[in-house]
Amino acid sequence: MANSSSDDRLEWELRCLGEIQRGNRDAFGELYAAYAQPLYTEVLLPRLGNPAAAEEALADTFRAALESLGTYRSQGTSVFGWLARIAMNKATDLHRHRLRTGRALASFDALLSPLREPGHDPARGIERARLREAIEAALTDLSPRYRRAVELRMLEDLPRLECAQRMEISVGAFDVLLLRALRAFRAAFVARHGENWEEP
Repeated sequence: MANSSSDDRLEWELRCLGEIQRGNRDAFGELYAAYAQPLYTEVLLPRLGNPAAAEEALADTFRAALESLGTYRSQGTSVFGWLARIAMNKATDLHRHRLRTGRALASFDALLSPLREPGHDPARGIERARLREAIEAALTDLSPRYRRAVELRMLEDLPRLECAQRMEISVGAFDVLLLRALRAFRAAFVARHGENWEEP
């Protein structure tokens, strides 16, 4: 009976996949309804530890599966294994992206920290003014889109969601844009002022 049930499941999956390849959206909905929850709870959430990140990776998993469905070949096992491998790759990609973004954000925050220090020491005020000018000069070397992303998130300190809304893109797209913008800013800053910012 267990084998029969497993065979029925495989037959249903193959039928679903065939229908999806023919453009049947309902069949894709069936596959999603069957496997989204186990992928989320068994694969993504344990690896990412964050519901929002797991949901983002789940959406990316099904998007990638849909795009590469033509390359899928059944090996007589459930399509869940194939989906799980895609999900694990998406979780790994998300970890790497967050590490890169975290380093870029930390680097920019470290540069800005003197501007955020309180105090009325005239000498420190001059240093802060020089740093602000150096940052502004490097920002002028960026494309308007990159500059806007940096200004919204790093200088105006707005939440990611609000930054994304103001730029009329998704939060995920904003994260990618900000990472690229911070890399471009670093290159521009180093080109103008050298590898290490030093006060005279």
